[in-house]
Amino acid sequence: MYKILVPTDGSEISQQAVKQGMVFAKALNAKVFGLHVIPKFHAVTEKMDEGFEVPTSPALKKRVDEESKARAREILAPVEEEAKGAGLECECIVETNDAVYEEILDAARKKNCDLIIMASHGHAGVTGLLLGSETAKVLTHAKLPVLILR
Repeated sequence: MYKILVPTDGSEISQQAVKQGMVFAKALNAKVFGLHVIPKFHAVTEKMDEGFEVPTSPALKKRVDEESKARAREILAPVEEEAKGAGLECECIVETNDAVYEEILDAARKKNCDLIIMASHGHAGVTGLLLGSETAKVLTHAKLPVLILR
């Protein structure tokens, strides 16, 4: 069975890529893997006058993690809905990593995917232009075909 990874960040263009990707996947009767990558939690600490840093509470980290995972499930819900509507088998994955492209490639490798279908760009905006988009990084490092949709 053909396997397709469809990463999404929840942006409008990414959601359009999900819809178009499902049409492609249906034509191949492929299994679809939806993926959303959550950035790692980085605490902001304040330096006090004496030079001590105030640590982030474990409760705050737990709350941020829970809210991030809930948001990820919301972002992946359209992937599941589109796959179900197309009659396709679908598995959604949530991972945490600051290097989104690495997680995309790792998920494709772990799930033995034949293809990655993703949007040409997402939420990165000016930061993405300065640092290079995740899509460009996936294209540069992928060892399997990548279909970029606009």
